[in-house]
Amino acid sequence: MKFFLHDAAETELDQAVAYYESCKQGLGIELAEEVYRAVSLAIAFPEAGGPCSMNTRRLLVRRFPFGVIYRVKGQMVQVVAVSDLRRRPGYWCDRLM
Repeated sequence: MKFFLHDAAETELDQAVAYYESCKQGLGIELAEEVYRAVSLAIAFPEAGGPCSMNTRRLLVRRFPFGVIYRVKGQMVQVVAVSDLRRRPGYWCDRLM
């Protein structure tokens, strides 16, 4: 199984990594590692995440207030959002079109 990172999800990850890196050197890299650990879990076990909406699931990122929102289409895990859990819920729903 492979994965695809939505452009907006990639931007969210890049911004979060830059923010945490500005707080403490190396912290942004640790965030990225935890996000990709969650993505790897979704690839290995597509139903591991809890249902988030009708067609999506969410895996929480360890140590950071983020969730990986994804959906499975065939043999592809599509990461829709790297969601800061402090943001408005469901802001990413328009990405499902």
